[in-house]
Amino acid sequence: MRITHSIRSLLFAFVMLAISAASFAQIGVSISVGPPALPVYEQPPVPAQGYLWTPGYWAYSNGGYFFVPGTWVMAPQPGFLWTPGYWGWRGGGFAFNEGYWGPHVGFYGGINYGFGYGGEGYEGGRWNNGQFEYNRAVNNVNVTNIHNTYNTTVINNTTVNRVSYNGGEGGISARPTAQDEAAAHEKHISPIAAQTRHLAAARANPAQRASVNHGKPAVAATSKPGQFTSKGAVATKQAGAPHKAAETKAAAARTGENKATANKAAATRTSENKAAANKASATRSNENKAAENKAAATRSSESKAAANKASATRSSENKAAENKAAATRTSENKAAASKAAATRTNESKAAANKAKPASKPSPETAKASTPKPQNATHAKAAPKKAAPSQENKPKAVAAARPEKAPHAEPQARQEAAARPEAPSHPAEKASRPEERRP
Repeated sequence: MRITHSIRSLLFAFVMLAISAASFAQIGVSISVGPPALPVYEQPPVPAQGYLWTPGYWAYSNGGYFFVPGTWVMAPQPGFLWTPGYWGWRGGGFAFNEGYWGPHVGFYGGINYGFGYGGEGYEGGRWNNGQFEYNRAVNNVNVTNIHNTYNTTVINNTTVNRVSYNGGEGGISARPTAQDEAAAHEKHISPIAAQTRHLAAARANPAQRASVNHGKPAVAATSKPGQFTSKGAVATKQAGAPHKAAETKAAAARTGENKATANKAAATRTSENKAAANKASATRSNENKAAENKAAATRSSESKAAANKASATRSSENKAAENKAAATRTSENKAAASKAAATRTNESKAAANKAKPASKPSPETAKASTPKPQNATHAKAAPKKAAPSQENKPKAVAAARPEKAPHAEPQARQEAAARPEAPSHPAEKASRPEERRP
């Protein structure tokens, strides 16, 4: 719970210091009860040339109002003056208008902060040729160290009181002038880093809280920002006005409300955090499942692709092997067929060569081998036989007739012509039936 309060307080301080005061910027918080009166204190001496006074004021955090001591701050640039912040009543509550740096001092609620800030403008000093001159009438200046000074009495025509807010019940009724409005539209610079650290140190100090000091803070002013424990720290002389118990009760009530609100906000944040954590866990689970499904699908696709590729490879290899085997068988069959055809051709040629008749003999060889006809004398001496009848006459067999030797017939004819014609053989006459007489 303390951590939550610290975080909320820190955020509140950042919000207070982050908004520019170019047009009387307001902090995004509204308080129903105004801040305590301004305490009475003395101003510490100017630490060095160029430092400008920034008066103390009441700020607000979860612990209620706390006092931010007045301090000397080095101007961010020559020619710039500080316009203090103030609490103003708007929309049913008090809101803080942040201070700012600018060429002229603008409206700061008509609050009499003292030390030159009497409610309107600034009478504590002026810029002269890039050097700041201090009015000794309203500032604690050591003339031994600071030589740029002057002394002008400030006449305050307003009622002197320690009220620290504008508007609302018991507040200051001042309104911005035309000059204030013009200053509000000039170039501005928000509180510098030293002022921001000074505010944070005051908030972290419990002795600065109104609920603890009852309007009389432990430290009312410092020589430089953040010097709460050094010799430059100035204690409060007295509270600006009697501390009201009603405010204390209201502060206690607000504290209770703030605690309840903080508890509710913490519970809400816890629920939101749990819901966010559950949602994030569900999202991660879904993402993991989606990633796993995607990876599984990818692996399945890769496996299928690999299987298809392997199957295609095997099919290609099988086809190649079959084509090769078929080509081998075709080549072998062709070789066998060619060999068989060649064998048959050779056998046919051999058979043909074997069956082919011998070559014709020469005329001399035929003449020598031709048998000579029998002598006619021998034919006459042969006994006569009776002529066979036509029925008993044997048929001539053509195959029994010896083939004539080539080229033998002309020689035989020549030899026959040379010999005397032999008488007819009786057998030849008997063999001719048509010549028989009855």
